[in-house]
Amino acid sequence: MEKTPADAVATVRHYYQSLPARMAAVRRGVGRPLTVAEKILFAHKADLNADLPERGMTTVALNPDRVAMQDATAQMAILQFMTAGRSETAVPTTVHCDHLIRAKVGAIKDLEVAESTNKEVYDFLASASNKYGMGFWKPGSGIIHQVILENYAFPGGLIIGTDSHTPNAGGLGMLAIGVGGADAVDVMVGMPWELLWPKLIGVRLTGKLSGWTSGKDVILKLAGMLTVAGGTNKIIEYFGPGTESLSCTAKATVTNMGAELGATTSVFPFDKRMADYLRATGRAEVASLAASLAEHLTADADVLANPGKHYDQVVEIDLSSLEPHIVGPHTPDLARPVSQMASDVKSHDYPAGLKAALIGSCTNSSYEDIGRAAHIARQAKAKGLHALVPLMVTPGSEQVRATIERDGLLADLEAIGATVLANACGPCIGQWERTDIAKGEKNSILTSYNRNFPKRNDGNPSTLAFIASPEVVVAYALTGRLDSDPIHAGVKFNGGVLALEAPSAAELPAKGFDPGRDGYVAPVENPAAGKVVVNPKSERLALLAPFEPVDKTVGYQNLPVLLKARGKCTTDHISPAGPWLRFRGHLDRISDNMFTGADNAFSDKPGTGFNVLTGQSGEELPKIARVYQAQGLGWVAVGDQNYGEGSSREHAAMSPRFLGCRVVLTRSFARIHETNLKKQGVLPLTFADPADYDRLRRDDRLSFIGLDKLAPGQKIEARITHADGSQETFLALHSLTRDQIAWFMAGSALNLIRRSQKQG
Repeated sequence: MEKTPADAVATVRHYYQSLPARMAAVRRGVGRPLTVAEKILFAHKADLNADLPERGMTTVALNPDRVAMQDATAQMAILQFMTAGRSETAVPTTVHCDHLIRAKVGAIKDLEVAESTNKEVYDFLASASNKYGMGFWKPGSGIIHQVILENYAFPGGLIIGTDSHTPNAGGLGMLAIGVGGADAVDVMVGMPWELLWPKLIGVRLTGKLSGWTSGKDVILKLAGMLTVAGGTNKIIEYFGPGTESLSCTAKATVTNMGAELGATTSVFPFDKRMADYLRATGRAEVASLAASLAEHLTADADVLANPGKHYDQVVEIDLSSLEPHIVGPHTPDLARPVSQMASDVKSHDYPAGLKAALIGSCTNSSYEDIGRAAHIARQAKAKGLHALVPLMVTPGSEQVRATIERDGLLADLEAIGATVLANACGPCIGQWERTDIAKGEKNSILTSYNRNFPKRNDGNPSTLAFIASPEVVVAYALTGRLDSDPIHAGVKFNGGVLALEAPSAAELPAKGFDPGRDGYVAPVENPAAGKVVVNPKSERLALLAPFEPVDKTVGYQNLPVLLKARGKCTTDHISPAGPWLRFRGHLDRISDNMFTGADNAFSDKPGTGFNVLTGQSGEELPKIARVYQAQGLGWVAVGDQNYGEGSSREHAAMSPRFLGCRVVLTRSFARIHETNLKKQGVLPLTFADPADYDRLRRDDRLSFIGLDKLAPGQKIEARITHADGSQETFLALHSLTRDQIAWFMAGSALNLIRRSQKQG
């Protein structure tokens, strides 16, 4: 059990000691050059003697080094873990309180409010962490991904985290993968974790960053090239001479937003910039060990010389010619260079006046990021200029906050009107209590965050969120308008124009990092003696009852279609966050938000549908589901392309399962959500012919044939019974392995885990 973050070095040391022997065994078995991602995956295979996996086809058991959970998703993961019968976690695990802090006034007051309103949840997480041997990071200590980068990430490691932006640690050469809570529970109880062996996208970086262009622009450009579904079931691996042009934290920005492409994760090869960051964050031993093992932490020479032979897809980006970019609104793959923004505002009738500018978050709050933003602020201050719109700063961690305060960078931003928010996710995840606009009011904001779906930042579907680097955001805050170009045309003031110099800042603090207030709480020596108390009358926490298995012969017959999602249906649409975050530990309560953001083809208003039992249209989908459930009637949800993209939140799978969903049938799935459905015992299917999506009507009943004999690779016959009694059939596909079929048969993966723990 790790007692302090410094103890994590022992975990790394142990891993590195065994790495050469493991890689020698891998080399003998594989017999060909390997990429960075392949080396890390093979080194963590549970069975090195198993047959070689096939990319995109084989599901492989892996042994991650760590588990990390943020407070919103940790609640349900821990509640599931508590039913498994273990006294402590099998691998080092940490809990980070970053999602439940609402941004409204400023850091100090917002944190005080959060500690008061969320006391019950924080006490539960702290006591559960103590009892089960997990490290606990208190509210205000920082955003999970920044804290992981500063304390736990290491080149060549494998971590899973219950948040979709876990890949942030790829900036430090680690395979870091976002998962649902049930996946985390597998690893926490000592079981291997299953992953579809991913395909590989190689992104060759050439040239060097300069001027206004930053690591943020690399991923914004790539999002425009590959789209939000372009990375599904793939790892994005960066290579080429340009990788050394990016600092470690700039690399983390790039890998963090790989989640916006649907990628399994993203990774950079180990280099000097990573070693510098390790030393700066108190891990000189890890830096030295990694340098001595660099051959195992970088791609083989033939991969670099002949990338087309080793990657499934190769993309090239020339950093020297790359321009600063802005993406949005409503999707992170709508990309254009800054020079095109003004014309896009005009041609698409985007609100030209900005209502707010926000920088920071887990994606862009490094010392370098804030330094570059502060450099722009200093230029403005020298001319007496201020931000013309509210400018908010979200430090990624207490260590970053304390350091940028000590070095005057926060003061530079405050001098032009910035408000410093708590070291938490805040507006990035809908935890932003806006008072400047009315609900439904169309407006534009510009952030340096990672995700910009409708309602994502403030719960307002009419907010148009655009994304850029922190320095670009600050420049636009000085003009207050999206139809300006402060980068190329400068900032007008008093009849003059301030021509902004390109931002420049130190990569790491010359005086070292200031740790600030200590936010870490280690578990006690005898954690089993602790107690975890959940008030049975609580509206925020509730112990879990196992999901009951469904009879595979009669339980999947004549099911109504509750939802036929039209177009983009993300986890934000399936299980919205914002004010619903407070119910993340209470499955019954949070299930009242199920599908409330989804555009249903069977209804004119999002979140509503048609009740086949009453014949009424326009009822709220959770209420219809509860009516069906009361009658013992299961139901089907139908989705379009890339159904379930976005956050890793498993509530988007658990709530449908809780309210009676038997099958989710789509044109295609996002990776994490499909896995989450499997874990909870919901059958995820795809149309063999995507055009069959169009055949389904609001009053149809669906039957799925032969599920009692379900086998890997088997096509499923589905029968539609229309309201007039006529019938037609179509075929559906599934991707379940034999182990995953066992989850389905048992009613959930957790049911099997519980059974195995009792037998053990």
